[in-house]
Amino acid sequence: MSNNALKVAALLLGLSSLAGCGGEEPELPQPASRPVKLFTVEGGSSDAVRTFPGRIDATQRAELAFRVSGQLQELLIKEGDLVEEDQVLARLDPTDYEIVVEDRQASFDNAERNFIRGKELIEDGNISRIDYDRMEADFRTTSAALSQARQDLEYTVLTAPFRGRIASRTVENFEEVLAKQTVIWLQNIDQLDVLIDLPESVVRSVQGGHDGSDSLSKGETVATVRAYAQFEGRSESQFILRPKEIATKADDQTQTFRATFTMDAPTDFNVLPGMTATVVMDLSAVVTKDAVKWVPARAVQADNGLEPRVWVLDAETMTVSARPVDVGRMSGSSIQVIDGLEGGEEIVAVGAPYLAEGMRVTRMALTEQAVPRADDPS
Repeated sequence: MSNNALKVAALLLGLSSLAGCGGEEPELPQPASRPVKLFTVEGGSSDAVRTFPGRIDATQRAELAFRVSGQLQELLIKEGDLVEEDQVLARLDPTDYEIVVEDRQASFDNAERNFIRGKELIEDGNISRIDYDRMEADFRTTSAALSQARQDLEYTVLTAPFRGRIASRTVENFEEVLAKQTVIWLQNIDQLDVLIDLPESVVRSVQGGHDGSDSLSKGETVATVRAYAQFEGRSESQFILRPKEIATKADDQTQTFRATFTMDAPTDFNVLPGMTATVVMDLSAVVTKDAVKWVPARAVQADNGLEPRVWVLDAETMTVSARPVDVGRMSGSSIQVIDGLEGGEEIVAVGAPYLAEGMRVTRMALTEQAVPRADDPS
């Protein structure tokens, strides 16, 4: 075959190859997705029912101490004992106080006799008014001293101020006890307090003004808070909680507000002060429907017209769309969203400046785990 024939054959083969590929369209690359960190806006329907860890305490409790010092003579109770009101719990050695009473009694008797004689003498004019006034003053002084000595003698006996259970004691017989030193902790556990710490976001969204007339801690709003407690191993049982009070000053360390509820003690198992519980609260009746939402400040971006917007996630398609919002003041790293969000939406908190309408996104992992190297020890 000549060289010209070979060139023609090669040309025809190339054309046939191009013709065979002409019907296939190249596949377009899938749109890239961007990892973002998401934030769930407060105030959705799921936010009306919240769960908090709770701590149990006795509603009625007292730290008992003698009001005088002395040596402990009798300790009549043990930890865990149930005691009745006015039951004697402990006694100090009364010897020193009995001696004082006898001394004060003698002084009082002498002053009383002098005062009685002085009354007779002043009427006859046999003593001056000054002497009579001195006798009367001695009588009143010794009377008060005798009453004080008798009172101190009574203080050597420690009694229960109410019916309850001995939670703890810190002394033993024959120890020296100081006045006002706590020796016994008494608790009435027929009624229990359940304490929880409410975050700022919950307290901020609760209805009520500064006058306290309709706050979580007062008025009709208290009665509308529905809450119950559950205990580990007894999750099938729910114990109704009654709102008691809420602190209006945040804890300096946790920036949370202490809320206290009361409940009747369970009868089929023990719940003691110091134990924990899970508190489920239904705040639907007290959460303001149009409450201001607080979101991370970096979640709010400006559009082309410098108007604020956030990127809202569609969880089904994992795409984002821009939503205009009205914003208020900033507090730390958060900003108020006055209008534009209903609550419960997932918005982009990290990565918002790099998004576009309809862009696919993925949830950013909360934590990252380093991949071990081959030479790392197991």
